[in-house]
Amino acid sequence: MADLNDIAIFVKVAQFESFSRAAHALGMPVSTVSRRISELEQQLGVTLLQRTTRKLTLTVQGLDYFHQCQEPLNILADAERVLTQTQKKPEGILRVTVPVVLREQAFLNFVSDFLKNYPRIRIDLFITNEFINFVEQNVDVGIRFGDLEDSSLIAKKLGANVRYLVATPSYLEGRPLPARPEDLHAHQCVLMNGKNVEARWDLVNGKKQVSVEVAGAISSRDFNSVSYFTHNGHGIGLLPFNYCNDMLADGRLQRVLPQWSSPQIPVHALYPTRKFLPARLRVFLEALEAWDSPFWNK
Repeated sequence: MADLNDIAIFVKVAQFESFSRAAHALGMPVSTVSRRISELEQQLGVTLLQRTTRKLTLTVQGLDYFHQCQEPLNILADAERVLTQTQKKPEGILRVTVPVVLREQAFLNFVSDFLKNYPRIRIDLFITNEFINFVEQNVDVGIRFGDLEDSSLIAKKLGANVRYLVATPSYLEGRPLPARPEDLHAHQCVLMNGKNVEARWDLVNGKKQVSVEVAGAISSRDFNSVSYFTHNGHGIGLLPFNYCNDMLADGRLQRVLPQWSSPQIPVHALYPTRKFLPARLRVFLEALEAWDSPFWNK
């Protein structure tokens, strides 16, 4: 099959009916244009152009070949132009995955404001705690909480979250307050992803670290329900700061072991590659970095 670049050079020469003007349009030496046309004719086994000192004309075969090649080349040029514009302009579908913890009005408001700022972008939003294969699901970007496993994905750190031990005054009333993490054994705890309503909580206090086994009457797989049962007095919960700060401020919740908390939990934006980022992804990442998020501290 003939070289596509040679075909493009031939089409340009045919359009201008001149080697020199075609060479100028292509930014190539006239000698190179002439040589490439000769190589194309040699490969095809036909004469495409009649050359004289005064005039350049298409042969019958050259005219037929020109008509057959011009439109496909225009289609390819249009496809390349559309792709290039899509890369440079923030438009098109952006597939985003986030955990259930972000199924809150603050994040939905962020997405809403982003769409208003970039009306040519459309978002396909997956809200799930399940693992999603970015390549297989054609996902552009995801937000993840916690340490990252080895991955081919690119990670941009957005900030960090921390979880506090909290309970309602009604739950704590009449019960001895824990003085050390091991005292949690004697309390009902509201669990996240507990197995057989048991879990292990990793806690830190400055440079001190401890891991304690806890148990309780209820375990769930999302912080909305863990928060609900903690707020309703079913035990001590280990809640992200954004689920309990307001209630701590007005007294509806109380810190337990206030010197202890979870380790800092990193929050990352993940995406498949840093090469050739489309504009829609680039502006979304920039908006995430600029966002004063209630879900993480920068």
